[in-house]
Amino acid sequence: MSEPFIHRFVPGQKDAPVLLLLHGTGGTENDLLDLGHSLFPQAALLSPRGKILENGMPRFFRRLAEGVFDEPDLIHRTHELADFIQSAQAEYSLAGRPVIAVSYSNGANIAASLFLLRPEILAGGVLLRAMVPLEPEVLPKLDRRAIFLAGGKRDPIIPPDNTRRLTTLLQQAGAEVTSHWTDGGHELHSEEIAAAKSWLTTRFPITT
Repeated sequence: MSEPFIHRFVPGQKDAPVLLLLHGTGGTENDLLDLGHSLFPQAALLSPRGKILENGMPRFFRRLAEGVFDEPDLIHRTHELADFIQSAQAEYSLAGRPVIAVSYSNGANIAASLFLLRPEILAGGVLLRAMVPLEPEVLPKLDRRAIFLAGGKRDPIIPPDNTRRLTTLLQQAGAEVTSHWTDGGHELHSEEIAAAKSWLTTRFPITT
């Protein structure tokens, strides 16, 4: 039996979506709470801490080198995270509320893996600085999934072509992908946060 995820949960408004907050390398369950509140103030926030430690820094899965992932571990951790999300939906009475990943770097990579391996988990996602995590033999059906994918044209960690390949992969699976590019690197910029907020509230409006 694996250890449970250390996490934070903020209930939010009952008719609003659930934002699944997935931090980058070295982050914790607290890192993206302010971003979640800013992007969608009414949303519930579910924020787990990655279980893998790399030189003392939490991550969601192991890597062998920069940009080279331990694929068996990635697959295992993706299913583990998906199972946690389903358990949290029951524990916090979240049934029927769409779950949207708001994720950065390592967190965005496992969010992309969730779409590819456990497509029933997420209704949509904001993936900030994501790359192709893996390529499944059979693509999932991602119809009606909406994804905001933001990259930096001068990112020294994630080559822009890799982010574009992820965009193509998700589109081939049927997702509707909105791409947003900044002229910067791996760091985030206020313009893309504003664009993500506008996209989120347009694609996932509160209807009551």
